[in-house]
Amino acid sequence: MTKFITLVVSVILVTFSFTGLADAKSTHLRLDPQVALGAYKGLVEDHLAGVLRTTTMIALTSEAKSAKWERIKPLLDRFSKDLPTGPSVWFALPDGTYYSVESGGLTEQNLTSRPYFTRLLEGQDILGDLVISRSTGQRFVVVGSPVIENGKVVAVIGVSVKVHLLSALIESKMKLPEKSYFYALDSDTKIILHRYIERVFKMVENVGDEKLAEGFKASMKQDEGIFNYSLHGKKMSSVFQKSKTLGWYFFIAQEGK
Repeated sequence: MTKFITLVVSVILVTFSFTGLADAKSTHLRLDPQVALGAYKGLVEDHLAGVLRTTTMIALTSEAKSAKWERIKPLLDRFSKDLPTGPSVWFALPDGTYYSVESGGLTEQNLTSRPYFTRLLEGQDILGDLVISRSTGQRFVVVGSPVIENGKVVAVIGVSVKVHLLSALIESKMKLPEKSYFYALDSDTKIILHRYIERVFKMVENVGDEKLAEGFKASMKQDEGIFNYSLHGKKMSSVFQKSKTLGWYFFIAQEGK
């Protein structure tokens, strides 16, 4: 069973690591902003959906259902090594204690106060929750699946994707011109992804001002569109689209002449 699951995990990883990357690599904003936007949005959605497919598959194994770290660890080790975004792969028990591949075993932290963990214990998959690590301050996007045995959640398989490495992956694949930018916002205008890593997890008003944040919120009442604005004296033109799977708003922006 373990060999079979390892093979399946490998196939899934190959699929989500490369789906859409060929198109994204050749995309150039000067050709068509909408094409660049579609490639960018698809790249992120495919990557995170691929992570979720793998956590779901691992959660079905006898190793996961044993609720024993020693049995599940080899699968999670392999999973962690094959991901390009340097994630923290972890295995949690219903009491909130958890083990991570990164630490090599049991951590000192507990997940019971995390809102996403409550939903996992209710049997829901998690895709795209935003978290700041209490111990390191790192920014993560969380993906996870419950492990269900005899109708009960006995454990959780989770992945905390490092946002700065996800942004770096996008940067390397998109090849945008110098004065063009990618970023993604949540519904509260928190910056989730950005070409400039230092802006990640800041609010729009902290990068610009309250008036700019209000402008974004007004535009984001629509699921897609065009939004022109000024930032630090520069005129910006952007196209955006909301992701139905993540709930994020993806933007491609270009500095005006």
